[in-house]
Amino acid sequence: MRFQNWWHWALGAMALVVSATALHAALPTTSPDTSGRTSTEGELLIASPELSAPFDHAVVLMAQHNRDGAIGIVINHPAGPRPIAEVLTAMGADAGGVANDVMLFLGGPVDPAIAFVLHTTDYRKPDTIALDDRIAISDAAEVLRDIGLGKGPQKSLLAFGYAGWAPSQLDDEIKAGAWTAVPENPALVFDDDRSKVWADALALHKAGK
Repeated sequence: MRFQNWWHWALGAMALVVSATALHAALPTTSPDTSGRTSTEGELLIASPELSAPFDHAVVLMAQHNRDGAIGIVINHPAGPRPIAEVLTAMGADAGGVANDVMLFLGGPVDPAIAFVLHTTDYRKPDTIALDDRIAISDAAEVLRDIGLGKGPQKSLLAFGYAGWAPSQLDDEIKAGAWTAVPENPALVFDDDRSKVWADALALHKAGK
């Protein structure tokens, strides 16, 4: 979907108002139970070059992978910058006093009107979910407002939507060669040129062999 069309659609979506309830519903906090499978929770998944949209050369940060299914956020599909105040207004949140722009990312095809912020763990709110000791995820509106006021996390990534797999679906796709797992790397999540993240992640995998 072209960014302009997607953005106009998102502005009109009532579901764009994201609550802590929605965040926790999308990212259950139960302990992983992989039932004998290898969990990719907390890792990065690199899409096979044969995969097409919405996972064309995608790199996905995995937030959950257990017997109930899997959830992750694509970190290298930017949709373009927008003023933080404009995004907050679209969410129905207070935009007073905020400044600067934020890059929007298409986090996946599931619930594209739900927004998440991946961020460094120097920032925490009551509903923040730590993915590991370096990266966490929070409800978007509060984090965005703090970023716009200059008191947000050191590094962050705003994503709309997420990638989701039914029970055993991701395991089967990995066995079929559709995805390759590598350790989570903050540089890939936040710092690297987005156009190079897929190649950089693949290089990291090859270096670790």
